[in-house]
Amino acid sequence: MTHLTIALDRVDFLPPDRVTDNAAILTLKAHVFEPLVRWRDGRIEPALFAAWESDAAGRDWQFRLRDGARFHDGAPCTGADVVAFLTAILDSRDMFGMRWSYARYFAGAEMTATPAGVRFACPAPFADLPEVLSEFYIARRDGAGRAILGTGAWRVAAFTPGETATLTPIDPAQPTLTFTAMTRAEDRLAALRAGAIDAAAGLEQADEPPTETPDLTWLHTVNTLSVMAYLNCTAGAFADPRARLAANLAIDRARLIAEVYGGRALAANTVVSPWHTGHAEAGLESLPFDPKRAGALLATTDGPREIIIRTPDHMPERAPAIAARIARDLAAVGFQPRIECIADRPGYARAIAAKDMGDLAIFDSSPHVTFRVLDDKISSATQALWWQGFADAETEALFATARACRDPARAAAYGRVLARLNAAPPWLYLVHPVALAAQRPGTFPLTLDAKGVLSPLPRTLP
Repeated sequence: MTHLTIALDRVDFLPPDRVTDNAAILTLKAHVFEPLVRWRDGRIEPALFAAWESDAAGRDWQFRLRDGARFHDGAPCTGADVVAFLTAILDSRDMFGMRWSYARYFAGAEMTATPAGVRFACPAPFADLPEVLSEFYIARRDGAGRAILGTGAWRVAAFTPGETATLTPIDPAQPTLTFTAMTRAEDRLAALRAGAIDAAAGLEQADEPPTETPDLTWLHTVNTLSVMAYLNCTAGAFADPRARLAANLAIDRARLIAEVYGGRALAANTVVSPWHTGHAEAGLESLPFDPKRAGALLATTDGPREIIIRTPDHMPERAPAIAARIARDLAAVGFQPRIECIADRPGYARAIAAKDMGDLAIFDSSPHVTFRVLDDKISSATQALWWQGFADAETEALFATARACRDPARAAAYGRVLARLNAAPPWLYLVHPVALAAQRPGTFPLTLDAKGVLSPLPRTLP
């Protein structure tokens, strides 16, 4: 049987009630566990839930589990397992200790285990429910209390948290996988070039963009991640929508991509990536780099020109370098920026959630569900944790329509929201980085998906 050794920046499965967007952890989860619903490049497909249906209003949903679904210890996977799993998630916290928004989405909903699967009775239409469920990977704890029992295509043979995990395939035609943790991307690439490992993921995390040498096979994909900057829409310069548009027109994204990302990024033009539901239907073009128009637009505003740019020292990668280039472009059109760099990354996130963000704060947006981005970060009706004061009646009306819209019209409805946010930006749109991995030629072929998951399967894993 083929055996591959793959280096990731982190080797962990996390407790069952922890949801994550970390690509390394998702890589492990995607092999050992199954998502309730599979998300692939903006589409949802059956997974552990083999089929689903709802009433005409989109309030009452019935999900059927895949026939014969069993955990790796042989126990059947039942609707009761799914309900217990989701109930725990609804009261869980993220990596910064803040409560996830899932409790808000499911407020008032009744989850009931049925002989075939799970029934959701929602108090209001919830057309996005299947897509939200794609974020949940069902897991159980083993006898040692480790959450490593799944129903997926690989089972855990050995696991040392933070160090290594060896996974054996259910299908003997697939390779055994040993994942090893190497924190620095530079170390992962050096080990690969030395022949100590077979593949390395997360190479876009290197301090300097790596050179793609011909001795390796390189894998790329535009990531679902949005590297952006929150704009303070409540007070200061960016309370004026004209100043927000001027800032977006002032940014030379092509130069930013060349200088900071070594060419490996795609310019952003709305609040989500090209992989998200509705982006293709929005039919958006790149935002122009138009400093002349930006300066003229800014001149029509009465707000202050002095702005504070806040940036973490990491997450997103190279955040200080991004801040420096933003400051240069904004100064060129009449803003007077000052940069503040924050070393405490959890504290930085908590400050932004508390609306203490200066005028502009470098951040990233990782949910792959369009509804989540809009509900958590854009909607003035919701005013959720990451909302920064943006209020636009047209956006709100379009979002209200989209969130009630059923497939197949749902994507087009979300496209109209995303097009409006291109014209009336609440954020400073920057880039979608390219996820980068490499492997030794001649080894079992790997694929890299839009969430950065490295896998030997064809592109069917989320």
